[in-house]
Amino acid sequence: MADTAQENRSVRELRVVRMVLGMVQTNCYALYREPADGEKAPAIVIDPPDNGEKIYETLTERGLVIEKIVLTHAHFDHIGGIPGLEESAEKAGEGHIPVLCPADEEPLCRDPELNCSLGMGGHSQVIAPDVWLRECDRIEAGDFFCTVIASPGHTAGGCCYYVEEAGILFSGDTLFEGSVGRTDLPTGSMSVLLRSIREKLFVLPDDTAVLPGHGDSTTIGQEKKYNPFTG
Repeated sequence: MADTAQENRSVRELRVVRMVLGMVQTNCYALYREPADGEKAPAIVIDPPDNGEKIYETLTERGLVIEKIVLTHAHFDHIGGIPGLEESAEKAGEGHIPVLCPADEEPLCRDPELNCSLGMGGHSQVIAPDVWLRECDRIEAGDFFCTVIASPGHTAGGCCYYVEEAGILFSGDTLFEGSVGRTDLPTGSMSVLLRSIREKLFVLPDDTAVLPGHGDSTTIGQEKKYNPFTG
């Protein structure tokens, strides 16, 4: 019986929920293992942009337990849902949800001018992450994990999250379908961004699914061939 249970765990697929939220239509993702009948599944939430209460409700209705919140960078449209998520979890008696953020994003986390919440978001936002991430760190939830790929350029500390098991890259605002992240905001650099894409992302398998911070999904192979910014 134990062998059968282990086999069942190993074949359950990783799943992604996508929610488009906020004033600039940011993609929020939740990554989780498909639960067995009657079980609750731990989930990682990536870049909650707004309306954390709605994110919490949507995911808990699916039988998910939010184990971690991870950020690709600290712009206002990727952090605005954190307070509502944390408050919802605490009201439900689940305790604090840790927030993980790239270490080099600390200035943006602390400064509403740098994270553009004052000028573009309409009100001041600051956050205090629990864990500062660095290149190659491994983020675990249940029996799955993703790996940090540092990809500065859109911001100085921007990163992506690679899920090798599922062939998925959460690219934040580094790489989009047919485009790349803007670099005219504080700490941005186009030359650094393009180097990150070519040296860190384009070395991944061509069939890697790219799930960006805005817009539709694509693949590494598609962007290597057709992205006009990286040719």
